[in-house]
Amino acid sequence: MALAQFLFRGPYFLKSLTATSLGRMLKTPICSWNNYLRKVSVHGGKSISTKIVLGIETSCDDTGAAVVDETGSILGEALHSQTDVHLKTGGIIPPVAQQLHQENIARIVQHAVSASGVSMEDISAVATTVMPGLALSLGIGLKYSLELVKKHRKPFIPIHHMEAHALTVRLTNLVTFPFLVLLLSGGHCILAVAQGVSDFLLLGQTKDIAPGDMLDKVARSLSLHNHPECSGMTGGRAIETLAQQGNILRYKFTIPMQRYRDCTFSFAGLRSEITRKISKEEKEEGLQEGQHLSCIPDLAAASLYTMTVHIAERTHRAILFCKEKGIIPPGKETLVVSGGVASNQYVRRSLQLLADATNFTLVCPPPRLCTDNGVMIAWNGIEKLSAGLDIFYNVEHFRAPLGTDISEQVKEAFIKVPALNLAV
Repeated sequence: MALAQFLFRGPYFLKSLTATSLGRMLKTPICSWNNYLRKVSVHGGKSISTKIVLGIETSCDDTGAAVVDETGSILGEALHSQTDVHLKTGGIIPPVAQQLHQENIARIVQHAVSASGVSMEDISAVATTVMPGLALSLGIGLKYSLELVKKHRKPFIPIHHMEAHALTVRLTNLVTFPFLVLLLSGGHCILAVAQGVSDFLLLGQTKDIAPGDMLDKVARSLSLHNHPECSGMTGGRAIETLAQQGNILRYKFTIPMQRYRDCTFSFAGLRSEITRKISKEEKEEGLQEGQHLSCIPDLAAASLYTMTVHIAERTHRAILFCKEKGIIPPGKETLVVSGGVASNQYVRRSLQLLADATNFTLVCPPPRLCTDNGVMIAWNGIEKLSAGLDIFYNVEHFRAPLGTDISEQVKEAFIKVPALNLAV
């Protein structure tokens, strides 16, 4: 089809097409048409600019960057994972993570921008994770970002890492405020009500370690890094894989904090109990160096089950609290689960049972967007840019708060949680 013939069809024809179909008809690269459609909307013969944000993520061991526009289109993204390096050392070593971020950040950002088909001049703002996370890792992303915004004279949007996880679901699903959100990751475990962009009510969080950290430590105690079925897997993924073969009834671990009627989490005691059981089983089996316990699947299943029951019980109380206080109005009962541990299918199935039992709708971002990535940071930047919140032109002074802590109100409500069978 000739360009003149195409244009003759008029603006309504243009609006009905996707970039893919345009590219096929005009034999033009799809990225070029994505760029064109992104920058121009035909309406009364006028061109309307689109908000575009570059997001940069270096909070832990993944160097991520992405370019996202206000329609939710992921224009370009890139990610460098340090997983293989840290698996060999048995855990994340902050100075090593810092060095790897330093070596890769320029390449990753440049790749994301190049893949997007836009230039830095087209980008509306730069959004970057500034907290929480490993200080050395965060420093690399922040330094690079501030140099970038100064060079190109762009506004800077500081991002709270967990807020980005919480709002990622709005990139992929039609989820409106308010909603209950459960954030599960290697470094955090948080229950909150998202009332708006940068407007959260914190119901509870972990008082010690996070669920992802607990699973990693259990996996390390079981030497799963060199288990034949777990090659190249993270600790949490290895536990999930082996647990599928195990019997959750063989070992009974103590579910944490059942006497406390609040939404606070704790996983350190459970980890210690599991570690003691592993040591006891190793002595009884008389393992030689390089050997693995025969009961690993059962230990993995019991560990994952107990952790999940604890998470589900606290989340159940949060749901009942929100209903009792009218925080989430009828018709908007949505539970969003995000963060790296939200990719665990057993955890998801269990929370689905909870959602069904309480008439909530469970929504999770795609697994690839649950782990740390630049897309969620860029999208959080879009949300803030659209709301006119936390946009800084003076990059010497900025902040990235998460929300208001009302965990004491949850405790005072003293809500009893009914039993729920999660043996799925």
